[in-house]
Amino acid sequence: MPAAPPLHAELAGRLIVLFDGDCVLCNNWARFIAARDPRCQFALGTLQSATGRELLRARGLSLELSSVVFLWPGGAAVKSDAILRMMAHLSAPWPLAAALRLIPRFLRDAGYDLIARHRYRWFGRAPACPLPTPELRARLLE
Repeated sequence: MPAAPPLHAELAGRLIVLFDGDCVLCNNWARFIAARDPRCQFALGTLQSATGRELLRARGLSLELSSVVFLWPGGAAVKSDAILRMMAHLSAPWPLAAALRLIPRFLRDAGYDLIARHRYRWFGRAPACPLPTPELRARLLE
């Protein structure tokens, strides 16, 4: 019997960002990434989507994550590491943010957690069905 095709073979080699689809800040982050990705390297999806959950499961990550997740061939990152790794792939000057990795992760993640804990209060919840731009729609995972 032939081997089953890999999960979401069309995503092989892609950089994938999974974010909280209910969060205005997170939706704006996805738009930020798309606008600064001229090579269209990133595919975007929500943590709540079936595809997002399958990708988390395939990487051995918790389905209860409330952090942004960055997946690349052979790796995964969450919280501040995810943000900084994403920025390394964006157009200039954003890769310079990698210098922030000199700050110890526990401090970076403490700042990330503070914002994440208050994100709905400070930025609100996304409408039930935010309408993406055509450029963003082309990058969204089903």
